[in-house]
Amino acid sequence: MDQSGNLLEEIRSRLETLNKSERKVATVILRDPKAAIRLTITALAQEAGVSEPTVNRFCRGFDERGYPDFKLRLAQSLAEGMPYVTRNVEYDDTTESYSEKIFSSTIAALDTARKSLQPNVITRAVDHLSQAKQIFFFGLGASASVAADARHKFFRLNIPVMAYEDVLMQRMVAAGAHTGDVIVIISYTGRTQELVEIAALGRESGATVIGITHDPSPLARECSLLISLPAQEDTDVYMPMTSRLIQLTMIDVLATGVTLRRGIEFQRYLKRIKDSLIPTRYQSE
Repeated sequence: MDQSGNLLEEIRSRLETLNKSERKVATVILRDPKAAIRLTITALAQEAGVSEPTVNRFCRGFDERGYPDFKLRLAQSLAEGMPYVTRNVEYDDTTESYSEKIFSSTIAALDTARKSLQPNVITRAVDHLSQAKQIFFFGLGASASVAADARHKFFRLNIPVMAYEDVLMQRMVAAGAHTGDVIVIISYTGRTQELVEIAALGRESGATVIGITHDPSPLARECSLLISLPAQEDTDVYMPMTSRLIQLTMIDVLATGVTLRRGIEFQRYLKRIKDSLIPTRYQSE
């Protein structure tokens, strides 16, 4: 049982994918999570207007064995943790404790993101990136470092690539883009107004706009193609941690896809780039 991911955020992110009966259960829980913890399975079923087996099926859909385990994880999700740092850590945690919590929550978040992957969407993204005339990665705040990492990965793939973290530059690049260009916008919340406007500018210019963001969100609606990542971290309150690592991993997935699409012969080009670094390093002892 995964007790590290934030269950409330996972329920919110999956609300639109639930069937009608399960959505009724989710609505009751999201309306007042603290009250939901105190309800028996019978009371919750009555409150939602569904059967007890429906409640159990809902719980199993979130990787819990049953309602008691589900309530335990829900209670953990309500723990406030350290505002502006992370919900997983308390003020009195020891070094051993907070280190273990950070690693465990990161592993759990990555696993949740892995389970939500849509291979067909990744394939389409790789198609666009492989055929791009040039690629631009946009990110602000914590996502800016992810955009920079993407540039570092993709420049090796023999495609013109740039990364921008300045809003004015992003606007100008989006406005000047052409058909065949690909703009990848990285945003955890998908609610940053400037990025939503920039996505619209890019599409109007003829570029393919790929969003790596949360769905539903304003940015998701403006993108040509959406790579949806689960919302497991409230970055309005806490420091971005697991969200940034999930984004970095997604960049690795896309870069790997484009590399494989290039074929075995492309290995010679990659080797030449790697070999250029040999003279800059001391030999291993």
